[in-house]
Amino acid sequence: MANTPLIVSFGEMLIDFVPDTSGVSLAESTGFLKAPGGAPANVACAITKLGGKSAFIGKFGDDEFGHMLVNILKKNGVNSEGVCFDTNARTALAFVTLKKDGEREFMFYRNPSADMLLKESELNKDLIKKAKIFHYGSISLISEPCRAAHMAAMKTAKDAGVLLSYDPNVRLPLWPSTEAAIQGIKSIWNEADIIKVSDDEVTFLTRGDAEKDDVVLSLMHDKLKLLIVTDGEKGCRYYTKKFKGRVPGYAVKAVDTTGAGDSFVGAFLVSLGKDGSILDDEGKLKEALAFANACGAVCTTQKGAIPALPTPSDAQQLMKSKSK
Repeated sequence: MANTPLIVSFGEMLIDFVPDTSGVSLAESTGFLKAPGGAPANVACAITKLGGKSAFIGKFGDDEFGHMLVNILKKNGVNSEGVCFDTNARTALAFVTLKKDGEREFMFYRNPSADMLLKESELNKDLIKKAKIFHYGSISLISEPCRAAHMAAMKTAKDAGVLLSYDPNVRLPLWPSTEAAIQGIKSIWNEADIIKVSDDEVTFLTRGDAEKDDVVLSLMHDKLKLLIVTDGEKGCRYYTKKFKGRVPGYAVKAVDTTGAGDSFVGAFLVSLGKDGSILDDEGKLKEALAFANACGAVCTTQKGAIPALPTPSDAQQLMKSKSK
């Protein structure tokens, strides 16, 4: 493991309360299951489950839920040296409704939650400097002091020559308004080396048709080495300065899409950590994205995000069974 490149994931980890019955509203639900969540934390766990090395940086409430979550990170082999606790704020919670097709609706309890209160002075900058890739989302940009900590963490990474990976993971209810969300998400757009967005997020950010290449290409910028658009079960598209294309997905019976995007990102970052040349080699890039597609697909076949994260053999089995 000593030579395995470190991937540091920054942001929020929270508890999703998921109804024990699919397809019912929050009001109709009689019971809820506790599921650890938060995209950056899911990505960190996805990486270790695939044999990579990850660390998580974020803040938790000094409460039972916060300690439970940090223990889950540790159990999953995620380095927790960048974790801190807040004695005055609670760990964030979200109530998630699973609709019949496995898609989700969210209701959040963050007023303010501990993750939003991470300060720059609490950042483990040494950990960031050791990374090969620094990965983050946009939820940590919504309010201060976390936004300032996020910006400082990015600068630390950039100055140390670390690759910046951005998955905005749009959660509209958390932003003050749609306009604020678009502005906030785009405020750090031009810093990233790699960006992954879903087709829905392309539509949201451009107000254009996500199927059209010119719409997607409006999101490219000079420093961007790779833009990935995920198209759900259809797979994904990739755009670099030299080439663009599509990698088909894997059809599975989806039970719960929670964590699928994070599983995809974790898988891709593991491949990129191992071999940075995949950004310039279209053949290698397509292989890495096919593997990431398989990891995302496997994740949808089970409830919850972290428990449903695949091992390499889970993904390879799916790829074998579906290869023409």
